Amino acid sequence: MEQKIELKQSYLTNAWYVAALSTEVGAQALFHRKILDTSILIYRKQDGTAVALHDRCPHRFAPLHLGKRIGDEVACLYHALQFDCTGQCTKNPHGNGQIPKAAKVRSFPLEERYGFLWIWMGEDAPDLARLPDFGELDKGPDTGVAFTYMHMKANYELIIDNVMDLSHVDHVHGEIITTRGQLSPQIPKLREGTESVAARWEWQQTPPLLILADFLPEPKTQARHFIEVSWSPPANIQLSVGATQNDGALDLVNCIGQYDLHTCTPETANTTHYFFATRRNHVVDDAGYNAAKIQAMHTAFETEDGPIIQAIHNEMDTTDFFGLNPVLMTNDVAPVKVRRLLQRLIEQEAGAR
Repeated sequence: MEQKIELKQSYLTNAWYVAALSTEVGAQALFHRKILDTSILIYRKQDGTAVALHDRCPHRFAPLHLGKRIGDEVACLYHALQFDCTGQCTKNPHGNGQIPKAAKVRSFPLEERYGFLWIWMGEDAPDLARLPDFGELDKGPDTGVAFTYMHMKANYELIIDNVMDLSHVDHVHGEIITTRGQLSPQIPKLREGTESVAARWEWQQTPPLLILADFLPEPKTQARHFIEVSWSPPANIQLSVGATQNDGALDLVNCIGQYDLHTCTPETANTTHYFFATRRNHVVDDAGYNAAKIQAMHTAFETEDGPIIQAIHNEMDTTDFFGLNPVLMTNDVAPVKVRRLLQRLIEQEAGAR
């Protein structure tokens, strides 16, 4: 019987979370990361396929990532029990070599798509229909897409709040992504699905957003802009931003812009793995520009968004956001709907068990 894993907080488990960037897991590495309060070991088989196991030997609970690779199998450092990529113990070097029936480690389904390794943490059979389509990240040359990872000392829902309410851009961020105060007065247009919430802002500003201005015909004159963010469970936010100086549609076909993915994976109730990808439709052949984009993302988040999100987390001292009776305003419409929908999905899943 494989190990039973108890979670310390209520999460949506029958869902796909990003476990790692594809580039984080090398050919021989025993990569490890805590996800939903659970220690996970990830490694690639000799054919390159990534697999995931509970990072805990069922004997004395030693982390398996401290052990060693033996072909497609892993041997525990402590007493050398050996496990295959399904989690089954295949070798016991002690006594007569008999393998105890309970010597099995839980395995987790992995799916490699869009530059990420996605993990299914639930008890139900993995459902690929529940993995959203972020195929736009695969379109175009590798030089036009960039990825990064950040570790946050805050609950993951606070990060979702931050991206779903972009009015904070007017007050938190510096010159590089300033919207000249155009977002705060707006009530974003919402689009809701059975398991999705999207918010959209449209505005004009002079000069245009500095991240886009130099790629427009007249970098210092007025441009029309849009941002649309769309949340899907458990913690994915796809963000599109663009600007144009013509009368065409406000979309990424007509505009200079970029297609981004922000996705959060809870490590614990108090810490989060934050993954980011961006695919632009300009200077797509400049690999050096990727480094600049990622550095700008880190600078903005680590010096502007990050400190306030972490301060909020520490001040709240609870994950019960609504229990603190927050004052809600027009800019809260999208994040509040996401919070309530996510909680409803978690409760439905728990009720189905």
